[in-house]
Amino acid sequence: MAKLLLFNKPYEVLSQFTDDQGRKTLADYIDVPGVYVAGRLDFDSEGLLVLTDNGQMQHFIANPKKKMPKTYWVQVEGEITDEALSQLRKGVELKDGLTRPAMVKRIPEPKKLWVRSPPVRFRKNISTQWIELIIKEGKNRQVRRMTAAVGFPTLRLIRFAIGQWDLQNISPGEYVLETIHLPKNN
Repeated sequence: MAKLLLFNKPYEVLSQFTDDQGRKTLADYIDVPGVYVAGRLDFDSEGLLVLTDNGQMQHFIANPKKKMPKTYWVQVEGEITDEALSQLRKGVELKDGLTRPAMVKRIPEPKKLWVRSPPVRFRKNISTQWIELIIKEGKNRQVRRMTAAVGFPTLRLIRFAIGQWDLQNISPGEYVLETIHLPKNN
Protein backbone atom coordinates (compact mmCIF):
# COMPACT_ATOMS: atom_id res chain seq x y z
CA MET A 1 0.00 0.00 0.00
CA ALA A 2 1.09 3.56 -0.68
CA LYS A 3 -0.14 7.04 0.08
CA LEU A 4 -1.05 9.11 -2.96
CA LEU A 5 -1.68 12.80 -2.46
CA LEU A 6 -3.32 14.85 -5.23
CA PHE A 7 -2.63 18.56 -4.70
CA ASN A 8 -3.98 21.53 -6.66
CA LYS A 9 -0.87 23.73 -6.65
CA PRO A 10 -1.67 27.44 -6.73
CA TYR A 11 0.18 29.93 -8.90
CA GLU A 12 3.55 31.06 -7.46
CA VAL A 13 4.05 28.09 -5.13
CA LEU A 14 7.25 26.02 -5.39
CA SER A 15 6.95 22.27 -6.01
CA GLN A 16 9.14 21.57 -2.97
CA PHE A 17 8.84 21.80 0.81
CA THR A 18 11.59 24.35 1.54
CA ASP A 19 12.89 27.60 0.09
CA ASP A 20 15.65 29.90 1.31
CA GLN A 21 14.10 32.93 -0.46
CA GLY A 22 10.83 33.06 1.49
CA ARG A 23 8.55 31.96 -1.36
CA LYS A 24 5.48 29.80 -0.73
CA THR A 25 6.18 26.07 -0.78
CA LEU A 26 4.27 22.83 -0.39
CA ALA A 27 4.86 23.09 3.38
CA ASP A 28 2.42 26.02 3.43
CA TYR A 29 -0.37 23.67 2.27
CA ILE A 30 0.51 20.04 2.99
CA ASP A 31 0.86 18.63 6.50
CA VAL A 32 1.27 14.97 5.57
CA PRO A 33 4.68 13.62 6.63
CA GLY A 34 6.80 11.38 4.42
CA VAL A 35 5.37 12.26 1.00
CA TYR A 36 7.50 13.38 -1.92
CA VAL A 37 6.74 15.03 -5.24
CA ALA A 38 6.43 12.77 -8.28
CA GLY A 39 7.35 15.21 -11.04
CA ARG A 40 7.46 18.99 -10.91
CA LEU A 41 5.26 21.90 -11.83
CA ASP A 42 6.79 25.32 -12.45
CA PHE A 43 6.43 28.18 -9.96
CA ASP A 44 4.29 30.12 -12.47
CA SER A 45 2.07 27.14 -13.39
CA GLU A 46 -0.97 25.84 -11.55
CA GLY A 47 -2.70 22.55 -11.13
CA LEU A 48 -2.20 18.91 -10.34
CA LEU A 49 0.87 17.84 -8.44
CA VAL A 50 1.08 14.22 -7.28
CA LEU A 51 2.98 13.25 -4.15
CA THR A 52 3.55 9.78 -2.71
CA ASP A 53 5.36 8.02 0.12
CA ASN A 54 6.44 5.16 -2.18
CA GLY A 55 9.66 5.44 -4.20
CA GLN A 56 8.56 2.98 -6.88
CA MET A 57 5.29 4.86 -7.36
CA GLN A 58 7.16 8.18 -7.46
CA HIS A 59 9.47 6.82 -10.17
CA PHE A 60 6.56 5.36 -12.15
CA ILE A 61 4.67 8.69 -12.19
CA ALA A 62 7.66 10.94 -12.90
CA ASN A 63 9.62 8.74 -15.33
CA PRO A 64 9.22 10.05 -18.92
CA LYS A 65 9.94 6.54 -20.23
CA LYS A 66 6.62 5.37 -18.74
CA LYS A 67 4.86 7.82 -21.10
CA MET A 68 2.13 8.72 -18.61
CA PRO A 69 -0.04 11.36 -20.33
CA LYS A 70 -0.20 14.81 -18.78
CA THR A 71 -3.20 16.98 -19.66
CA TYR A 72 -2.84 20.76 -19.60
CA TRP A 73 -5.36 23.55 -20.01
CA VAL A 74 -3.49 26.39 -21.67
CA GLN A 75 -4.64 29.97 -22.22
CA VAL A 76 -2.69 31.36 -25.15
CA GLU A 77 -2.34 34.86 -26.49
CA GLY A 78 -4.29 35.22 -29.75
CA GLU A 79 -6.71 32.95 -31.63
CA ILE A 80 -4.69 29.80 -32.26
CA THR A 81 -4.65 28.75 -35.90
CA ASP A 82 -5.25 25.34 -37.45
CA GLU A 83 -1.65 25.47 -38.71
CA ALA A 84 -0.31 25.97 -35.16
CA LEU A 85 -2.46 23.10 -33.87
CA SER A 86 -1.14 20.90 -36.67
CA GLN A 87 2.47 21.77 -35.75
CA LEU A 88 1.82 20.85 -32.10
CA ARG A 89 0.32 17.52 -33.23
CA LYS A 90 3.41 16.71 -35.32
CA GLY A 91 5.99 17.82 -32.74
CA VAL A 92 7.74 21.14 -32.35
CA GLU A 93 11.45 21.80 -32.77
CA LEU A 94 12.86 23.34 -29.57
CA LYS A 95 16.47 24.18 -28.70
CA ASP A 96 16.81 20.81 -26.94
CA GLY A 97 15.24 18.79 -29.76
CA LEU A 98 11.96 17.83 -31.34
CA THR A 99 9.04 17.25 -28.98
CA ARG A 100 6.92 14.15 -29.28
CA PRO A 101 3.60 14.73 -31.02
CA ALA A 102 0.95 16.21 -28.75
CA MET A 103 -2.79 15.73 -28.70
CA VAL A 104 -4.29 19.21 -28.86
CA LYS A 105 -7.65 20.86 -29.41
CA ARG A 106 -9.37 24.18 -28.83
CA ILE A 107 -11.62 24.23 -25.77
CA PRO A 108 -13.92 26.80 -24.21
CA GLU A 109 -12.66 28.40 -21.00
CA PRO A 110 -12.85 25.56 -18.46
CA LYS A 111 -15.96 25.59 -16.27
CA LYS A 112 -15.51 26.20 -12.55
CA LEU A 113 -12.11 27.76 -13.23
CA TRP A 114 -10.79 29.57 -10.19
CA VAL A 115 -9.59 33.16 -10.31
CA ARG A 116 -5.83 33.37 -10.40
CA SER A 117 -4.07 35.76 -8.07
CA PRO A 118 -2.54 37.83 -9.51
CA PRO A 119 -4.76 37.68 -12.59
CA VAL A 120 -3.45 37.09 -16.10
CA ARG A 121 -2.58 40.36 -17.80
CA PHE A 122 -5.40 41.60 -20.01
CA ARG A 123 -4.93 43.53 -23.23
CA LYS A 124 -7.98 44.93 -25.01
CA ASN A 125 -6.56 44.56 -28.51
CA ILE A 126 -5.38 40.93 -28.21
CA SER A 127 -7.80 38.07 -27.74
CA THR A 128 -6.98 34.84 -25.93
CA GLN A 129 -7.94 31.22 -26.49
CA TRP A 130 -7.92 28.05 -24.41
CA ILE A 131 -6.51 24.77 -25.68
CA GLU A 132 -6.19 21.34 -24.13
CA LEU A 133 -2.73 19.89 -24.70
CA ILE A 134 -1.77 16.31 -23.81
CA ILE A 135 1.89 15.30 -23.82
CA LYS A 136 3.80 12.19 -22.77
CA GLU A 137 7.14 13.75 -21.95
CA GLY A 138 8.40 16.47 -19.66
CA LYS A 139 11.10 18.75 -20.99
CA ASN A 140 11.78 21.84 -18.89
CA ARG A 141 8.95 24.40 -19.41
CA GLN A 142 7.90 22.35 -22.42
CA VAL A 143 4.30 23.48 -22.87
CA ARG A 144 5.22 27.17 -22.67
CA ARG A 145 8.07 26.68 -25.14
CA MET A 146 5.85 24.68 -27.53
CA THR A 147 3.09 27.29 -27.71
CA ALA A 148 5.63 30.10 -28.09
CA ALA A 149 7.38 28.19 -30.90
CA VAL A 150 4.13 28.08 -32.91
CA GLY A 151 3.48 31.80 -32.30
CA PHE A 152 0.98 31.70 -29.42
CA PRO A 153 2.63 32.46 -26.06
CA THR A 154 1.16 30.86 -22.95
CA LEU A 155 -0.59 33.25 -20.58
CA ARG A 156 -1.91 30.71 -18.09
CA LEU A 157 -0.98 27.06 -17.65
CA ILE A 158 -2.98 24.56 -15.59
CA ARG A 159 -2.10 20.87 -15.38
CA PHE A 160 -5.47 19.19 -15.13
CA ALA A 161 -4.47 15.53 -15.12
CA ILE A 162 -1.61 13.05 -14.89
CA GLY A 163 -2.65 9.65 -16.18
CA GLN A 164 -5.83 8.62 -14.38
CA TRP A 165 -5.61 11.31 -11.69
CA ASP A 166 -7.14 14.77 -12.14
CA LEU A 167 -8.15 17.96 -10.37
CA GLN A 168 -11.86 17.19 -10.38
CA ASN A 169 -13.31 18.70 -7.17
CA ILE A 170 -9.93 19.81 -5.72
CA SER A 171 -9.73 23.56 -5.11
CA PRO A 172 -6.43 25.48 -5.33
CA GLY A 173 -4.33 24.93 -2.22
CA GLU A 174 -6.26 21.78 -1.26
CA TYR A 175 -5.41 18.12 -1.58
CA VAL A 176 -6.99 14.68 -1.52
CA LEU A 177 -5.14 11.84 0.18
CA GLU A 178 -5.72 8.28 -1.04
CA THR A 179 -4.30 4.92 -0.09
CA ILE A 180 -3.63 2.73 -3.09
CA HIS A 181 -2.75 -0.92 -3.40
CA LEU A 182 0.36 -1.56 -5.45
CA PRO A 183 0.59 -4.58 -7.72
CA LYS A 184 2.85 -7.31 -6.33
CA ASN A 185 5.24 -7.00 -9.27
CA ASN A 186 5.59 -3.19 -8.83
